[in-house]
Amino acid sequence: MLPDVRITIACQQLRLTKAVSLPDMALFFSRSRVFRLQKRPLRWPPLLLLVFTVAFYSGSALSRSTERNHSTETGPTNSEFKIARLIYDHNSHSTWGPGRPWWSIDWPEAEQHFTDGVQRYTNINIATDSHHIRLTDNALFDLPFLFVQQPGRWHLSNAEQQQLRKYLLRGGFMVVDDFHGPQQWNTFHEVMRQVLPEHPIIDIPPGDELLHVLYELEQRTQIPGRRHLYSDGNSVLVQMPHSPPAWRGIYDEHNRLMVAINFNMDVGDAWEHADDPVYPMAMTSLAYRFGINYLIYSLTH
Repeated sequence: MLPDVRITIACQQLRLTKAVSLPDMALFFSRSRVFRLQKRPLRWPPLLLLVFTVAFYSGSALSRSTERNHSTETGPTNSEFKIARLIYDHNSHSTWGPGRPWWSIDWPEAEQHFTDGVQRYTNINIATDSHHIRLTDNALFDLPFLFVQQPGRWHLSNAEQQQLRKYLLRGGFMVVDDFHGPQQWNTFHEVMRQVLPEHPIIDIPPGDELLHVLYELEQRTQIPGRRHLYSDGNSVLVQMPHSPPAWRGIYDEHNRLMVAINFNMDVGDAWEHADDPVYPMAMTSLAYRFGINYLIYSLTH
């Protein structure tokens, strides 16, 4: 097993609380399930050159600084659950990132907005920010939910691949998000083929428990990135560069979902821009529902 984690689900008489709303959509939370996470100790020319040099070292310093900033959590420090965000090196086909490394895209707003929603709509005692971690850090095995942004740009060493394999096979749950098109798919797929060669990537079937563990997720609308939205003042036009969207997964031999794959979608942007009037409200709500289902699945499987 991953960490020695015990989940206590206290069943009460089924009832719905009053309707509460994410923008434009009502969300309901049944008090029939109260989630509590308990952990036991785990064993578990010259001027141009100068400008380039300054820019290079400034970027490197920022990267190291960002890695050291494991959390900006301002809430209680005794939170029972924390999302892990994967730190990785970019591959040879990608640049360092748009002002920050690719692994940190959408942070911290995405986590701040999403965890606010989790605290509001569930009883999960969740930290208000993610824990930034490399695969080579054994603390990974204390964190059952691993969030990866832009995996179409990642590079994992052999040691990192082996560690990821151990994490997933021991019970870890990974969500990958915000990668698009055939080139980025091929990059992601090649890494996962090395990590879990015996476990294929398949479409998540409609009856999978992930889609029904709390919210009924029958809607398969493409969740766009903010950069792909265009407003004329009266309406918002979505122009995603790649389609169709795909909800895919990797399962173990017991049919437990180890990796949830959001392809040609950007759930992180929907969380990040939850307070942006231009971002479609219905898509923000759908992204919250998917995220909460992912989280509860990771705690109960």
